[in-house]
Amino acid sequence: MSKKSIAFFFCFITSLLFGQESMTVQSKSYPAAPSWNFMCDNYILSGVATIQIAISDKGGYLKIAVATNNPAFAITGNLYVDLKDFTAIICTDKGLRTTEGNQIVSYYAFSPAEMSRLQKVDIESIRFFIKGKSTSFSSQTGYFTAINKKKFFRTTYDSNIKYYETATAVKDLFVKK
Repeated sequence: MSKKSIAFFFCFITSLLFGQESMTVQSKSYPAAPSWNFMCDNYILSGVATIQIAISDKGGYLKIAVATNNPAFAITGNLYVDLKDFTAIICTDKGLRTTEGNQIVSYYAFSPAEMSRLQKVDIESIRFFIKGKSTSFSSQTGYFTAINKKKFFRTTYDSNIKYYETATAVKDLFVKK
């Protein structure tokens, strides 16, 4: 093997192992933080809302996805990102929605100032609304809160971090940019 092919192979393997996550919004790909599974106690179908944040040239995006058994349902309306310093970021609905398998997905935009806040303060919870025509055997509709915690249950003696360090992940996006 030549030195060039060995170097190419090494770079290829390194990019696979340490490659950055990405998020695609309206056919454009953006560098993104890893996905977080926030606990959503009152959403009985899965109990989890998958959250991801990406950086864009105009600020950033938040992706929220929940499992559903009816793809006609949608996460709509304003979304509230509650931060650990007891402040909130209000995201307005821009109609950016899709479905991925058995999940409904919505995207919300952040301004550059909001992305700056997300670099400094961890997310406490996210409040959102699922709209749809509910039947006896369909997924739930209504208002839900996804809480930034890694597990439903824990012990007093558990020394692991119990929440996702979202501020660090968002800050890393700017460093890698």
